[in-house]
Amino acid sequence: MQVVARGKFFGRDAIQLQGHVVTTDLINVALIAINNDYTTYIDPQTGLPFRSEQVVRDAINSSESFHEFNQTAGAPDVSQKQSSIPGKFDLLSVVYRLRSLPLNDGAKYAFGVWTETEEYQIELRVTGKEVVRTNIGTFNTVATEVRVSTAARTYKIKARFSEDERHVPVLLTAKVSDGEIRAELAGSVVAEPPAPAATPTPSAGPATTPRPTVPSHDENWPFNIGEELNYRVFLGDSNTPVGTATFQVRGRSRYFERDGLLLTVKAQTTGTVARVFVANDQISTYVDPKALLPYRTEMNLIEGKRRKNQTLTINQDSGAATTSSGQRIVIPVGTHDYLSFFYALRTFNLAPQRRNAISILVEDAPKTLAVIALKREMIGLGQQTLPAIPLTLTTPEDPQNDKYQLRIWVSDDRRRLPLRITANTELGPIRADLVILPTTSQ
Repeated sequence: MQVVARGKFFGRDAIQLQGHVVTTDLINVALIAINNDYTTYIDPQTGLPFRSEQVVRDAINSSESFHEFNQTAGAPDVSQKQSSIPGKFDLLSVVYRLRSLPLNDGAKYAFGVWTETEEYQIELRVTGKEVVRTNIGTFNTVATEVRVSTAARTYKIKARFSEDERHVPVLLTAKVSDGEIRAELAGSVVAEPPAPAATPTPSAGPATTPRPTVPSHDENWPFNIGEELNYRVFLGDSNTPVGTATFQVRGRSRYFERDGLLLTVKAQTTGTVARVFVANDQISTYVDPKALLPYRTEMNLIEGKRRKNQTLTINQDSGAATTSSGQRIVIPVGTHDYLSFFYALRTFNLAPQRRNAISILVEDAPKTLAVIALKREMIGLGQQTLPAIPLTLTTPEDPQNDKYQLRIWVSDDRRRLPLRITANTELGPIRADLVILPTTSQ
């Protein structure tokens, strides 16, 4: 789910919400195939939807539909222990409306929710506080019970919202006839919105709505076109370089029929190590200039006897990456590759103890990558001592989630330059230090 934009939609001020639901792996093949997109436009004052759009796909067919709500409602008095929220919501808008409530202990709220097939009555009751442990960390949450009633039956859901002002849904669980369904937060990013832009009102009838990727910083990048970062790579405690790596922001242009930013990296072994182990990796990534999400990745990897020459075409809207051999990889919307992550990392909020989590493609499979900012410290780099923010990078879903002990130190300034990268590898501990600092002001 994402809050995409606020602007003029269908002739009125609105906030655009989007959601994407897809089943994967065995469930997708053997039980139920879902690959649906939802777009909702809500009134910024009341949170009520005035237009809801759905794209529903199964293994064979795809269909689009829309529904317009004709409703106005004043703001309810949510300061009371019990409150009935006026108006009709759809599934997306009700989630965000719930999050906007105070969620005080003992409070109870009632909603009416519309779907294409049925109408529901939802009652949420705040039951207390609870500590929830997930793959991306531990959260203090507000515990609630949600009762969903239809003409035929009633469902019960336990929902846990983060205790801060954002009320992020951290965990939802529900009992079903065959067991339990759990929806667990895998990542959450708060991005700076771009300046609102006018959107032409489509003609009446089902219309394909523009689906921009997550706007993260409206091209206010912490790097410039042409930036080049050069690293020397060391093994263990040795000060003799065994390799080099060069990252470049090559340019912005129209690539593969869309606006894009070209990022490249070239890494290779050097000196005596190159005689024993030859590595020569090159990656080019084309990313959306606003969200820094990749839509095309080209890899040419040579690592000893291993060879990999692959192009990935990535559709962030539908949640799929297709390899040059035709293999389709299902990914979460908003998935990065190795190179786009290197630059997107520099846009994160890296306040001490801040936790970010994203999806990243690792060996043709999506993984959750958790990034935790630690206490600021000074590090020696060449002849300089620089203030830096150390980051730990782990994969919470893996049994050995810190197997490679990957750490990055970024400069404590607006540019967030990656100054040092360390990891444990098959060759032993390695360290990559930035050796040529750009001459522009820090």
